[in-house]
Amino acid sequence: MKADEDVQMIAAEAPVVFARACEMFILELTHRAWTHAEKNKRQTLQKNDIAATISRTDIFDFLVDIVPTTKGGGEE
Repeated sequence: MKADEDVQMIAAEAPVVFARACEMFILELTHRAWTHAEKNKRQTLQKNDIAATISRTDIFDFLVDIVPTTKGGGEE
């Protein structure tokens, strides 16, 4: 926010709110990816779990073009 020339003022609460929103986003993505890992009988979260979560969950559609999907050999 501070690096953007168009932003003149930032309320003191704004960075705190954004930080909390990021925490909540990461927590939700991680929980869903962990569920995917457990379904595949693994206890280690892998990038294909995150990619599968993103491709299967509508709320993460905005990440489809950013996070590469695993092709071939990946557990589904």
